[in-house]
Amino acid sequence: MEFIADFHIHSKYSRATSRDMDIPEIARYAKLKGILLVGTGDFTHPNWLSLLKSRLKQTSGNLFEYDGIKFILTGEVSNIYKQNDRIYKIHIIIFSPSFDTCDKINEKLSRYGNLWADGRPILSLSSKDLVKMLLDIDENTFVVPAHIWTPHFSLFGANSGFDSIEECFGEELENIYALETGLSSDPKMNWRLSSLDRYSLISNSDSHSPSRIGREANVFDCDINYGDIISALKNKDKNKFLMTIEFFPEEGKYHYDGHRNCGVCFSPEETGRNDYKCPKCGRKLTLGVMHRVCKLSDRDEGFVPGNAIPYKNIVPLDEIIGAVQGKESQSIAVKKEYLNILENLGSELDILLKIPKKELEVRLSPEISSGIINMREQKVDIEPGYDGVYGKIKIRQEEERPKQMTLF
Repeated sequence: MEFIADFHIHSKYSRATSRDMDIPEIARYAKLKGILLVGTGDFTHPNWLSLLKSRLKQTSGNLFEYDGIKFILTGEVSNIYKQNDRIYKIHIIIFSPSFDTCDKINEKLSRYGNLWADGRPILSLSSKDLVKMLLDIDENTFVVPAHIWTPHFSLFGANSGFDSIEECFGEELENIYALETGLSSDPKMNWRLSSLDRYSLISNSDSHSPSRIGREANVFDCDINYGDIISALKNKDKNKFLMTIEFFPEEGKYHYDGHRNCGVCFSPEETGRNDYKCPKCGRKLTLGVMHRVCKLSDRDEGFVPGNAIPYKNIVPLDEIIGAVQGKESQSIAVKKEYLNILENLGSELDILLKIPKKELEVRLSPEISSGIINMREQKVDIEPGYDGVYGKIKIRQEEERPKQMTLF
């Protein structure tokens, strides 16, 4: 059975997260998006875990359900530790097969940090020690380094990460099978590193509000159970793990280098020409994802490994509607039109990826149908994001419509 999964989200117990990130709203938006399986996020937080236990119904295959949406037990932790006289800050996603395993994990993790403080707790524990601990608790736990390229808190982060996976996980490297690319990178960027060829590259929304669920996701064709999904990722099985759904990575807020306060955005080449310093204030620039990819890569841009999992870039439907209307994507008018389109045509991801062009042209306004079609054909102009500032995507209109749609 083909289905879409978004494994990495957060609950209302995480910092800087919407109070609407509760189970009913997560399930409601998963339906609107066309996602059948969603991660619970934040199972390490005692209050959220208690809610999950009381609201979710266990189904077969170590999954759970609420109002027709399947849930898989996931959480993200922030490992901050010293190794070789340097401080590293790495975010890691944990998959758990059961509430019993979650309880055992939380009991152990509580010795290394305050689980009540945040849905994504800070742990004084190395990445490799975390992996060993989790597998000692339950061999069916699954560990994925999160958003591996972001400058802060990631495996390859310019400010607090490593230059190789081996340095990070040491003797536990054999137990790492998948990597999360993050919003500011997509598979083609990761394909430039031959050392990543053996890993499944997954994409998730890392959503802090319900409307952002599914902005990145994964498409599977397998039985909907914990074992089959984890097996597909471990084996990088192209018959079961079909593709990922991606942001245009330039829209991510750490794609290029720059200084937010100075309004400076540089490509890696421009950063080098400026000696890594901001030309306005003279301080060191925040190095983005593309810079790190270029530094660590051993292949030219455009290389595609033989075992690569395909992907497709999307622009969220509410951003397309907002561009047409000249309004913010979260405005009341945009939300109204968004829900009206979904009521008449189906889920958002079906509209963006599957519904035939002719049907879109008949059932949607010319501007919105044109936006979706041109997005599919990669007819976009992009101002890259940098230093915490999201990029801007412009979908080109047909030649007879000279006005561009600007997506923020």
